[in-house]
Amino acid sequence: MKHLIFLILVVFGTGLATAQVQFDAKVSKKRLGINERLRVDFEMNQDGDNFRPPSFDGFRVVGGPNQSISNSWINGKRSFSKTYSYFLAPQTRGKITIAQATIEIEGETYKTLPVEVEVTAAVDVPKDGNNADYVASENVHLVAEVSKANPYLNEAITVTYKLYVSHDVSITSQWREIDTPKYADFWSQNIDNQNNFKVYEGKYNGQDYRYVVLRTTVLYPQKTGELEIEPLTLDIPIDVQGNRRDIFGRRVMERVNKTISAGKRTINVKPLPLEGKPDGFNGAVGDFTFDVNTNKTQLNANESLQLDVKVSGKGNLKLFTLPTVKLPNTIEVYEPEHSESVSTTIGGMSGSITDSYTVVPQFKGTYPVNPITFSFFDPKTEKYRTITSKEFTIEVENGPISSATANTNSNDAKKQVVLSKDNFKYIKLDANLKPIAEESFFKSPLFWSLLGGPFLLIPLFILAGKKRKERLNDVEGNKLRRANKLAKKYLSEAKRNIQNPTAFYESLERALHNYLKAKLNIETSEMEKGLISKMLLERNVEAPTVESFISLLKSCEFARYASSSTASVQQDYSKAVEVISNIDKQID
Repeated sequence: MKHLIFLILVVFGTGLATAQVQFDAKVSKKRLGINERLRVDFEMNQDGDNFRPPSFDGFRVVGGPNQSISNSWINGKRSFSKTYSYFLAPQTRGKITIAQATIEIEGETYKTLPVEVEVTAAVDVPKDGNNADYVASENVHLVAEVSKANPYLNEAITVTYKLYVSHDVSITSQWREIDTPKYADFWSQNIDNQNNFKVYEGKYNGQDYRYVVLRTTVLYPQKTGELEIEPLTLDIPIDVQGNRRDIFGRRVMERVNKTISAGKRTINVKPLPLEGKPDGFNGAVGDFTFDVNTNKTQLNANESLQLDVKVSGKGNLKLFTLPTVKLPNTIEVYEPEHSESVSTTIGGMSGSITDSYTVVPQFKGTYPVNPITFSFFDPKTEKYRTITSKEFTIEVENGPISSATANTNSNDAKKQVVLSKDNFKYIKLDANLKPIAEESFFKSPLFWSLLGGPFLLIPLFILAGKKRKERLNDVEGNKLRRANKLAKKYLSEAKRNIQNPTAFYESLERALHNYLKAKLNIETSEMEKGLISKMLLERNVEAPTVESFISLLKSCEFARYASSSTASVQQDYSKAVEVISNIDKQID
């Protein structure tokens, strides 16, 4: 009987163990180089809902989540497995802990155990022709081709990003940008081919490759010296022939996610030469034509004409100002209306810019418009060129005559000035003036008002002083007001971008980092979440407030990989104002 009871208990215990929920985190390796990838699998033996991955601090997510489900029956027993997989690229060396993931299964919440991995210095990638990662890295290349490595200041250069793919691998899925160049110290405009890729045949290191032009960017350097062009970095899914074969003996394609960078490029920008530089040169670089014209040259006084100053050609048209027009004081000239008809192509900016002046002459006469000069630097000839417009005159046929016009028309000969009878029509000859009775200021209403007014203001000053004293004594209230003002100061940029989630979270993260710099006196490189939490708690900031601050930092990081709604942006902004205010009240 005892043996029977023991057997029943063993069977019952085995059944309970079989039914137990398992939710584990597994990594492809516990030690890897900073140039290697890490695969993390979150595996469960029962289906669940509301899976929440960790924040992956210290890593950049370059692939995933990929979901796989296995459901089989063996000898009448069901075997179920569901896995969420992520591919991570380490961002720093050292020991990094992958935090817990959570899942809800049948109303219960389960968590994985934290996993620690060690990231070492870069390691040599094994040159194994059977290794899919090695084959992918050797057969796909991203190249940034620069049209000119040593341009002049404000001379157009073109950066063309080409993706070379050998005939041994293929790319069937869309790649994703991880890092987009900011082009500091350049005026830039991208010419994307996102929806119109054309495949070309070409050579890479002497080998036959296919390639596509991903993007062409036109740059105008705004500083001299050595300027760096940041790299474009892509995460690309590459299909490589694996080692497994199908039932027909053909090798099965294996997909590998690779991070590929175009690398930094250095541009040596030359200053414009000082020799031969004309007076009034305003920074125009290119090849231009210059013209000054009007829509008419004959009109009456108080009529208007349009005078256009126009520069056409190819160069940095949006980056300089046109020369101004100078006319006699007797001609009224309004502020010009600026218009641009400029397009940016692979060769740079081309088109025209125009300043249109509205001119209204006030008096009869002949007015010469003196020639206007426009200078620019031509990088092809490496010389300055100056263009002078033609001189023309404006004839005002009817209207009053000014003394200046009369003197000009008589070639400095003295003639009697002829005035129009309308010149003094605004003077009223019959004014109907009446004498004003003299009034004494002494004992007048104004006298008593000025005398008694200060005494009436004394109670108001006393009341205002009491209110100010009460406000100064309200320590908590003043602290709260200063905290709210400080929060809004740091978050002003984020508020301006509240309709653009991507820009909002970038501004919010920058604001949080700047706030920490001011309060904790730490640099951006030291802003690790564990250190931030420790320093805030040491400064007597309450734990819930610290957790809210860390969750805001995580929201900013998560926004890089997933789109956010305007509603969540508004919630995070309100939360940020509240958290910064609370920290500023609590911190010592």
